[in-house]
Amino acid sequence: MSRVVIVTGAANGIGKGIAKAYAEIGAKVVLADMNAEAGKELSNELNEYGSEAIFIKTDVRSEQDIFQLMNQTHQTYGKIDTLINNAGKNLFKSPFDVTLEEWDDVINTNLRSVFLCSREAAKYMKESGGSIVNIASTRAIMSEPHTEGYAATKGGIVAITHALAASFSEYQITVNAISPGWIETGKYEDLREIDHEQHFSKRVGKPADIANACLYLTDPKNSFVTGINLVVDGGMTRKMIYEE
Repeated sequence: MSRVVIVTGAANGIGKGIAKAYAEIGAKVVLADMNAEAGKELSNELNEYGSEAIFIKTDVRSEQDIFQLMNQTHQTYGKIDTLINNAGKNLFKSPFDVTLEEWDDVINTNLRSVFLCSREAAKYMKESGGSIVNIASTRAIMSEPHTEGYAATKGGIVAITHALAASFSEYQITVNAISPGWIETGKYEDLREIDHEQHFSKRVGKPADIANACLYLTDPKNSFVTGINLVVDGGMTRKMIYEE
């Protein structure tokens, strides 16, 4: 029986790559995003190629939208096997200039949504088990200036991952995080040689690199892996850098 997979923030970028990867292995994919045009376009594209996908417009800041997402998925397919919490937004702004509204918005979009989506999906997974993957970031452990909100949410995602893994363990629900490094979602061919060479892998990452990690962490054969943060960054955060 085909697996049912929900991907938040599925219409573009890393989320789109993840959704396509699950469609390619025969999963029924639920695309959750605020961008209705891009979401419906991807849904149509996947269905045209023989996959099964539906789009549900979802604002992950809205508890009601999350209720609707999980309920509609369960009503359509009768189960939820996998949740990929990918939706998120950046906030690159001096801490002196960040408003309370901006701070709350990035917290609610990136972090609160992980808790709410995971809790609601787990209610449907409790009887037969399942898997949850939270997309964090290497910015949980390293920073540039003016990234406080983003860093805080990604660090929070890493922490809540092992907490949820503990709480959901009795229901055979695995919960893991992935921390992407530089994943290019624009024109890969426009990258410079120095962009690639600064990685141990000698290349910048692609959405497929994160999608492959998701496939590994949500494969039922890998149910012994839970509560971890898998760093997928081409080795960048392990590279020592000295100014010459």
